[in-house]
Amino acid sequence: MTSSVPAIVVGGGISGLVCAYALRKLGVEAQVLEASQHAGGLIASERRDGFLLEMGPQSFSGTAALRSLCAELGIADQLVQAPAQAPRYVLIDNALKAVPLNPAAMLGSSLLSPRTKWRIARDAVGTSRAPLEDETVAAFVRRKFGEELLDRLVGPFVSGIYAGDPERLSLRSAFPQLHEAESSAGSVIRGMMRAAKSRKGPREKPTLLTFHDGNETLVRALAAKIGSSLRPGVEAIGIGVRREAGAVRFEVRIRESCSEQIIVAERLILATPADVAGTLLRDVNAAFEPVLAGIEYAPVAVVSLGYHRKDIGHSLEGFGFLAPRSSGLRVLGSVWNSSLFPGRAPAGHVLLTNFLGGATNPGAAALSDKDLADLVHREIAPVLRIHAAPAFSHVQIYPRALPQYNVGHGERLIALERLRGELPGLFFVGNYLRGPAIGSCVELGIATAGALTKQCGPG
Repeated sequence: MTSSVPAIVVGGGISGLVCAYALRKLGVEAQVLEASQHAGGLIASERRDGFLLEMGPQSFSGTAALRSLCAELGIADQLVQAPAQAPRYVLIDNALKAVPLNPAAMLGSSLLSPRTKWRIARDAVGTSRAPLEDETVAAFVRRKFGEELLDRLVGPFVSGIYAGDPERLSLRSAFPQLHEAESSAGSVIRGMMRAAKSRKGPREKPTLLTFHDGNETLVRALAAKIGSSLRPGVEAIGIGVRREAGAVRFEVRIRESCSEQIIVAERLILATPADVAGTLLRDVNAAFEPVLAGIEYAPVAVVSLGYHRKDIGHSLEGFGFLAPRSSGLRVLGSVWNSSLFPGRAPAGHVLLTNFLGGATNPGAAALSDKDLADLVHREIAPVLRIHAAPAFSHVQIYPRALPQYNVGHGERLIALERLRGELPGLFFVGNYLRGPAIGSCVELGIATAGALTKQCGPG
């Protein structure tokens, strides 16, 4: 059986949903094929025993595009903002130290030695030249600021965003603004200040947001707008191309309830993980597969622990803490959800969400749920002065959680764009392209819908 539709989006994560919604606004009806029964990808919220759990991202930055989308969807009034001054901590010598959030604060912080502070100050007045070749985050930080800053701040920060390894992560791909700052001004600090001054439009203060009923509120609102065009439980198993009178038509072979059929469209957006997209395109052009399969993913285990408040000696006033690899902990970090947002834990309780695994310790995600919960409790108990076992625990494991923007990532994306250019109507969206943050995925989904309609026309 064969049917025809204006556009197909393969993958119902946040990127695919936003792209389909944006296409609908532009007059293009897109069918969204989601292999699982749950749209939203890693974004999932669930209430258990009075705790509101985030299975994936715990919150998101309030970008202009994301705020505008929430307003359009009618859910802006459900947004909840974390305390703006909530301190963030790193674990140094078995003690939590507040993270300085700007260069001036760094110079006054006890977190860093005088030598590291001098190197930060030297960057503000000196000049350096970025190397021509792709540079790892670790090499960049060592070259500019030294080993201490890498261990105590940058390494934990990289773990928090990418679950990545700074020894492998590409500076140009993962933190392009830092590379551009040095390249344009010879100084990271001066370059960042210059970029901030030249930025057009109103300046928004960085905000950390979620929704009253969890991040999945955004997924549910998008799904409601897309309606019956969102098809959960429908798996794309292959893609072919038909060329007619110079036009390209994509034939997507799907499996639904053990039966197979083909859907044809002139517009195809792949919103799957990179390797899945490569496999689907194998018969279209075999060159896609090695390019997309070369993008690695890091595993992450999300361990949510609930405690009686009286059993914790620490005030828990703040965002949470990150653990440098030199601390010896296997926990990457801990987010104190109930300190940031209301309704995350029952009265008299707190909710702490902890992360393990990542590119630096992938084996942790292979442990059992019980072993993971026990390990986390054992490691955070001395740090937070916890005197009793958790009253609640939940473990969610993602074997392939976050794409790694490792050295060579930029070249892979250039190669991908070259291959894509040979197939008018084919587009990619996802967290492996312009950043893993929810806001980045939203911006890319909207921009891709605009580019697609500009190329192929509406309807």
